Amino acid sequence: MTADDSLDRLDDDDYPAYTMGRAAEILGTTPGFLRALDKARLIAPPRSEGGHRRYSRYQLRIAARARELVDQGTPIDAACRIVILEDQLEEAQRINAEYRRAANSSHPPAAA
Repeated sequence: MTADDSLDRLDDDDYPAYTMGRAAEILGTTPGFLRALDKARLIAPPRSEGGHRRYSRYQLRIAARARELVDQGTPIDAACRIVILEDQLEEAQRINAEYRRAANSSHPPAAA
């Protein structure tokens, strides 16, 4: 099972809190890699009452994308910046699509 397979099985509304060890296992990497992503400010998981980091499904998807880039030879800091920009672009495209749908629905159909 790949990291993406296990993440895709989860419901989007379900945000389990994975421990660092479990998150690293799902991603097929080490806790050190996750700490490097945290240091590069890509993902900053909240801590539980016991002080343990807890990763959401969204954070694991972001980390999986960064790992793909690192595996292709991209330095961690650059991979993190790329993933952040990709995420921002995706959000901007979503907002633009919503705006266009709203604008198109508010205009009456053109007369022929």
